Amino acid sequence: MEVVRNLGAQVYARLPDLNQDHHHSITEQIGRQLSAEEVQRHPEFQHINWDLAPDKRERIDVASGRGGPFKLAYELHGKGPRKILWIMGLGGYMKAWQRQTKDFGHTEGEKYTCLIFDNRGIGESDKPLLRYTTSEMAKDVIELLDHVGWTDDRSVHVVGISMGGMIAQELGVLIPDRICSLNLISTAPRIVRTLPYLENIRNRINLMIPKSMDAQLSKVKADCYSAEWLKSADATEHVKEPFPTNGDRFTAGEVYKRLSPGAFTRQGFLCQLYAAGFHHKSAAQLRQLGDAVGRDRILVLHGTGDHMIDFVHAKMMLEELGGEEGGVTKSFHQGMGHVAPLEKRQEFRRIIAERVETTEKMN
Repeated sequence: MEVVRNLGAQVYARLPDLNQDHHHSITEQIGRQLSAEEVQRHPEFQHINWDLAPDKRERIDVASGRGGPFKLAYELHGKGPRKILWIMGLGGYMKAWQRQTKDFGHTEGEKYTCLIFDNRGIGESDKPLLRYTTSEMAKDVIELLDHVGWTDDRSVHVVGISMGGMIAQELGVLIPDRICSLNLISTAPRIVRTLPYLENIRNRINLMIPKSMDAQLSKVKADCYSAEWLKSADATEHVKEPFPTNGDRFTAGEVYKRLSPGAFTRQGFLCQLYAAGFHHKSAAQLRQLGDAVGRDRILVLHGTGDHMIDFVHAKMMLEELGGEEGGVTKSFHQGMGHVAPLEKRQEFRRIIAERVETTEKMN
């Protein structure tokens, strides 16, 4: 427990700036939404995670000699020749990719194969008490790619969101020749401060105060999604009946995850948070990344309304990789929050499909 507290203290000063005033503003804009208790009584709650049967599912040993071995859980969906690796962000497990798993690995399963997995520290993977780094987490992924046989040159399309985008950057450094496209979603090369010092300190103090699940989820919603999306009617596929709003469906998914035994732990979350908080790629390292992977194979996608990883990080990433003039593909979205795969599901599907198609032709 002392190690966990120390990890929390070390990462405390490196968290992204989360504006409390913005939180209150979003809460007012979206109006009343279902509480954690209410979503559990909703008929759709037990169907929040779809029954998408994988073509293969395992837990494998990784990180032997790197603090392990420990188990990493993964699933393969689809049997197509185009291979997409989906890397989830901080505190997210592989079920959060279910829309993309369905769209690519099931609806078009003869065209694509999707590899989804739980990072160390979350879901069905082990949660070792170590100092996680995005580089070490990338090495976990390389062992997973080796295990499933995704080893050919220019064969893997990498899609990483938030912390997953940081891990994706490390993959670009470690195995650039295997990557056909590198898609960096709502992520950062390093975290920079974007609020005045005193407000920065106030926000960090607020983050360390214990809160109810409803208060926690209200904050996450405000930081990750636009008010427009949160208050819009739930249009996602349903089994029994839709939730009243997109925000209610998100709440249900988070409640289900947090109530699943062992899936979401304080220890695992803090260890992941340490990795994200200390991720650092300098401008020189990003130039080398662009050289190694190929700038015309890289996408930087971000929303201007992202309050989890502020939009300034996207502009920094794009410029330091070499910019559009250097061949990097820019996909910036006005008003969109942190989670493009949910807020812009169909547009996100089209963008990734186009990146796969375009970069496959380069081979």
